[in-house]
Amino acid sequence: MGGAVYFPPLSRHSGFPMSALPACPNCHSEYTYEDGGLFICPECAHEWSAQASAPAEAEVRVHRDSAGNVLQDGDTVTVIKDLKLKGSAGTIKMGTKVKNIRLVDGDHDIDCKIDGFGAMSLKSEFVRKV
Repeated sequence: MGGAVYFPPLSRHSGFPMSALPACPNCHSEYTYEDGGLFICPECAHEWSAQASAPAEAEVRVHRDSAGNVLQDGDTVTVIKDLKLKGSAGTIKMGTKVKNIRLVDGDHDIDCKIDGFGAMSLKSEFVRKV
């Protein structure tokens, strides 16, 4: 058993002290470590680059109507074409006003209540801001 063990020097260390390592962006674990140019989370196995570890501003999605106007919570919009309702024989007619919309993420990005139909979700491409 007389072999020597060689441990190479840590020459690719980026200079982050252990206490300044960023938390995992995936699971928010504080037990991350650095391996070369990557940070690694041992709890969820997520890997990301040191350049991407800078805290980025939260992406804000801008909701626009069919004419390109920016929509906001509480706006009043008008339906621009007849919309058939799934699971019902009813149709929302063109020109129907929808008051006090609420914007949500997803493909149907407007939650609203329409008189005579109740609560539903609409796509912003089928409405125009009043």
